[in-house]
Amino acid sequence: MSGLRFFVERTGDGAGQPVLDADNGEELMHVQPGTAIVLGSRQPESPGTLYITTKQVVWLSDTDRSKGYAVDFLSVSLHAVSRDPEAYQDPCLYAQIDNGLEDDESEGSTDGGDESSDLSRITELRLVPSDPNQLDTLFQIFCECAELNPEPIEGEEEEHNWIFSADQLENQEAEEESEWTFSQNLTHSIGHSNGDHDLAHTVLQLQINDQRFEDAEEMDSDSKNGHH
Repeated sequence: MSGLRFFVERTGDGAGQPVLDADNGEELMHVQPGTAIVLGSRQPESPGTLYITTKQVVWLSDTDRSKGYAVDFLSVSLHAVSRDPEAYQDPCLYAQIDNGLEDDESEGSTDGGDESSDLSRITELRLVPSDPNQLDTLFQIFCECAELNPEPIEGEEEEHNWIFSADQLENQEAEEESEWTFSQNLTHSIGHSNGDHDLAHTVLQLQINDQRFEDAEEMDSDSKNGHH
């Protein structure tokens, strides 16, 4: 699920801690108590505790166990430390959220909206620690966790997996028991897409035809020379 979402899975007494997906390797990286959260242009929510894991950012209310928010690092498109009072009244860690919606479907920077129906439309949040000196630490941890969650590039392997060797070319054509021999010392790689050898076959077929053409020329030349 893209974007910001409610998070209520807690374990332990008191305010508790978030339940992590340990089966898939999720680990807790940092806990920052005394942190307020600001969703879009709404009023700050506090007091709360920030939990940063290897997979997501979780904020849990210290007074209401039914209130909490989370966003996966894959949905965090940008994060930065903000100390400019013109941007926001308190020093904070600012994050932009990719919610998978078009711009006109998102909340924007000025709309409030109903929390329950519009949460997934939030496109930005601010994390405001009671101790501003912790901002650089939070930023660094955000960077480290973001690196653990690189954005998947759809179709990259299918579209750009173009490299194979001369030996692979030779093995492909060996099955056809060609009577022609070719140089196995190609200096430039030739490619195929997603295991499709049609291109390799076409290239080698062209080499076959070129070789036949050259041999035909030689035979023709020898024949003419033999008549003189």
